[in-house]
Amino acid sequence: MFLKSLMNKSTEKNSDKIKKLKDEIVQADAVMIGAGSGLSTSAGFTYSGERFRKYFGDFAEKYGISDIYSGGFYPYPTLEEYWAWWSRHIYYNRYVDMSRPVYQTLLELVKDKDYFVITTNVDHCFQKAGFDKKRLFYTQGDYGLWQCSGPCHQETYDNEAIVAKMLAEQRNMRIPTELIPYCPKCGRPMTMNLRSDDTFVEDKGWHDAAKRYEDFIRRHEGLRVLYMELGVGANTPVIIKYPFWKMTARNPKAAYACLNLGEAMAPNEIVGRSICIDADINEIFLELAQCES
Repeated sequence: MFLKSLMNKSTEKNSDKIKKLKDEIVQADAVMIGAGSGLSTSAGFTYSGERFRKYFGDFAEKYGISDIYSGGFYPYPTLEEYWAWWSRHIYYNRYVDMSRPVYQTLLELVKDKDYFVITTNVDHCFQKAGFDKKRLFYTQGDYGLWQCSGPCHQETYDNEAIVAKMLAEQRNMRIPTELIPYCPKCGRPMTMNLRSDDTFVEDKGWHDAAKRYEDFIRRHEGLRVLYMELGVGANTPVIIKYPFWKMTARNPKAAYACLNLGEAMAPNEIVGRSICIDADINEIFLELAQCES
């Protein structure tokens, strides 16, 4: 349906769009938030440049790795090196605070609304900012969880304590051998609970969150819903982007907002009920917070 139509970019001033968006938030019966990596990038979780060099400069020099994302796929020759990388990767993208309060500002904007969040982000920023855990669906996993690499069972394991130990005790880009994590049931090496292939573990928490997401959609059918898409790219459009377009199209009371630096657009079928703002999300949120409805 949508792929055959042109994407529409509005020439309306951003200030006017921000006013419209604030009005939609205030008047909405519910707000469905769909968040991608652009939201965390705006909050300061960049995967390249100065931040990468600061925390991973030795890996860049030794292995020729150019950014944090690609470093996660590097074929490290030993598990000691693999977990030296991943303990840093996890710690600096899951357990440290963001440099900009983007998520906190978003919470202030929607905390009094009936909201729900679906996100492909795995950095746990929503919960750290204070969002209600029962209103969150992390579809692609969590840096804070490990699983069996088999997997031999559908459970996940918190990793904060052991990651901190790996970080403290690694030397020359290697962790001590005794810190390598193994599955408590079958003895295989543990791995990240991140969706990359069909071995991804969808544990009980994942399925409970998926059900709450489906229930939220069902309970708000036909109501005035704002579908607010934040920093979602084109890598996995079937998770957030396409469903938001379809739900907006089906419901004449719904509105769609796309906030994304460089990729703010909507299909022609719903352009009359869309607000597309091509700008840094942090700046948009700051203006929204100051805007009178």
